[in-house]
Amino acid sequence: MRVIRSARFALWLGCVLAYIAATYAADRSPATMADAANKFLSTLTAEQKQTANFAFDNVKERERFGFVPTEMHPRVGLMIEKMTEPQRQAAHNLVKTGLSQKGYMTASSIMELEGVLNLIENPPGANPGKLERNPLKYFVWVFGTPSAKGTWGWKVEGHHVSLNFTVAGGNMVSAAPHFFGSNPAEVKDGPKKGLRILGFEEDPARELVMALDPSQRTKAVINVTAPNDIVTHNESTISPLTPTGIAATDLQPKQREMLMRVVDSYVSVMAPDIAADRMAALKKGGLDKISFAWAGEVERGKKHYYRVQGPTFLIEFDNTQNDGNHVHSVWRDFNGDFGRDLLREHVHSVSH
Repeated sequence: MRVIRSARFALWLGCVLAYIAATYAADRSPATMADAANKFLSTLTAEQKQTANFAFDNVKERERFGFVPTEMHPRVGLMIEKMTEPQRQAAHNLVKTGLSQKGYMTASSIMELEGVLNLIENPPGANPGKLERNPLKYFVWVFGTPSAKGTWGWKVEGHHVSLNFTVAGGNMVSAAPHFFGSNPAEVKDGPKKGLRILGFEEDPARELVMALDPSQRTKAVINVTAPNDIVTHNESTISPLTPTGIAATDLQPKQREMLMRVVDSYVSVMAPDIAADRMAALKKGGLDKISFAWAGEVERGKKHYYRVQGPTFLIEFDNTQNDGNHVHSVWRDFNGDFGRDLLREHVHSVSH
């Protein structure tokens, strides 16, 4: 009976994913990225290029991942603050090639939120804080020589933003990890009062956990207390987490739709073709093997954490710091972060 139920679930969810993938269908990003990256590099001085352009085989720098302020996690790419206005525009045009409009607006809003955080931590007349909250303190790296058919990569990173893209042979082999954070999670005062940049990630998960019956919630809620950060932190390589919570096959149809809305909140920030590839990988990994876990309180504004995990990917969302008003969220690929394993597969397929 369970086998039949799982088969029906896989068929149902497969139809949903096929529809979403069709919605995301579009021109491939790598060629557009290469063009934007070359235009960005062409605006730089020789000295700036030395800061922004690294060898692709500089794995130590390419796979270095962080989302805390630069004072706590030193960065060596080219900082946006050090660019001219045309160079900044070219850098933002590169960012746009990897993200959907929603994703780009999210990333740029997180950067702008540093100004709000600065006013909170360093109000007029107060002594300056130890950390500089600067909307222009974000860094850009290009690894290798961008080309439509080559192997290269790029990333943009700073406080609460980390975007990492790897291209091989003209194919996008990785757009992970991608990290978004928000402090404050909800702006409480001032002109931006009520702004919740990552509310679109938080709300669908809460709707799902609230929709679970007592028996289901017993499986899904893995701890009454939320961890104080995402469990994987900024580790370069990660493994599946336990406990996993409730399996997708133990959800009712409406609840499964809610689960997919949680997944889609992370997928939909990527450029259309990257989003479609993510959905295809999710389906290939096994739709009935996805699980959802929650920790902490369910009331909005209270400290909480959730994860969605499948055989190939992990989503983590944590809102516990600053008394439950500071979000960290991430998408990780177990065998594809920074293109690590997928690059080896690509080289193997080309050489045979």
